[in-house]
Amino acid sequence: MGRNSSLRGPIGPRQSRTSFARTLNCFAALAMTIVLSACKPEPDQQPGAAMGETIACAVGGSAEFSESCAVERVASNERLLLTVHHPDGGFRRFQVMKDGSGVATADGADQAVSKLSGKVLEVAIGADRYRFPATQKRDAAHP
Repeated sequence: MGRNSSLRGPIGPRQSRTSFARTLNCFAALAMTIVLSACKPEPDQQPGAAMGETIACAVGGSAEFSESCAVERVASNERLLLTVHHPDGGFRRFQVMKDGSGVATADGADQAVSKLSGKVLEVAIGADRYRFPATQKRDAAHP
């Protein structure tokens, strides 16, 4: 037999390492696919939607409001934050003002412009508009 007789068997040393590497690569690719598919929630599983709280919104410059934005409430460091989730997956974060004057943007460069109309606080940021249910404190500043 020649010099390469050790590589001619059904699985030679070089073949077994290659097979193991291929198996490992396939497993890693499968695991990554599973992990990535779990990263994006389905539209009906957006945070806030599970809580059943929605508000009317008109996002992306839409002229018409619809009850399609889910609201997530988080109290932290003695403040209340509202995260409003858009139907397309986008979101805006607001801080509820302690003085009862409304909400302010919690992050981002755009400023919120608020208008109280009866029991509805309409907030506009850029091309997005939201209608929050509101009760105004007697001594609150008017937005």
